[in-house]
Formats: sequence, C-alpha cells, structure tokens
Amino acid sequence: MSFPSFDPDAEFRSAWESVRVARGVSVGLFTFGASELPYFLVTDAEHPNEPVEVTRGDINITRPLIVTPNNTRPEFRNFFEGPEHESLIDFLLARTAAFQNLRLDNRQTRKELESDSVEEVVAKLNRKLDDQDEDRVAILTAPYGLGGVAVLKYAAERVWQSAPDNIQELRERGFLPGL
Repeated sequence: MSFPSFDPDAEFRSAWESVRVARGVSVGLFTFGASELPYFLVTDAEHPNEPVEVTRGDINITRPLIVTPNNTRPEFRNFFEGPEHESLIDFLLARTAAFQNLRLDNRQTRKELESDSVEEVVAKLNRKLDDQDEDRVAILTAPYGLGGVAVLKYAAERVWQSAPDNIQELRERGFLPGL
C-alpha cells in the first residue's frame, strides 16, 4: 500500500502563496500595547456561479508590557473556523522568532455578498476606500477556505514590517543597547 507523501513545507507555501494583500497599509504597529488592523477579506465562492463573500474584520495585535516566561509564545485567536489550518500557525512559529510575546485576535464583524468576481469586489472596495481617503484599511483576498490564512499573512507582514521601527523605539527608550 502506498501513501501519498506529505510535505508540510509545500502545503504551507501553497496556502501562503494563494492568498494576497490586494491593498496594504503603511501604518506601523505600536511598540507597546495594542494596535488595530482593520481589513476587508474577499473570499472566492465555494462553487462556480456563487457570489464571492466579503467580510469586514479587525485584527487586534497586543504586545505585553511585561515579558514573563509564561507569555513568550504568541497567542492566536479566531483565525480559523476549525483545526484544519492550525498546523499553519505551528509551522510559521517554528520558523520565526518575530511573533514572540504577541497576542493576535481576529474579529470578523459582518459578512456580505457583493459580486461573482473577486477582482470586481477588490476594485469597488479600492474606489470606496480612495473616495473616503482611507489609508488604514487593507483588502485581502483568498481562495475558498483559506480566509484565515490571508488574515494571518496580513498580520505577519505588519509585524515584520513594523519590527525595525519598534526596535528603534526600544533603543531610544533605553530598553536595548545602541549599536
């Protein structure tokens, strides 16, 4: 009996590359305390000829003010509906130290049906956000069933992109030695 080979690296890479941040933001994360990351998530329909789903949500990223041995592993809340993609979080954490001492909480506020095309919905949302001069709301896209991966990728990118400024602030406040 032959079993198909399971390559967690390939599975992770495939899921990670299938989602995208269609409209990013340049706002950094606070070095201390909580940061809010509002977003729209546009997800492909489960079946052809069904409308795509648009979800409005917010990620709350909290960095502890005091680091203790009990809060060194990050905490992820509400990123996936079931346990099927929890291994992606473990995979990501095993390959990075950037997430230590964080709590990430994903809150989705409403679901709307907009169109039968992801590209059309993204274009409409971009126009709406541009008209409102909104530069703090991201637009994410994902195949059906991978919305949590898109939200996780967005959060990860914001943490990674904010790290240099956060480290500089820690130095300026005397928490890290200057180089």
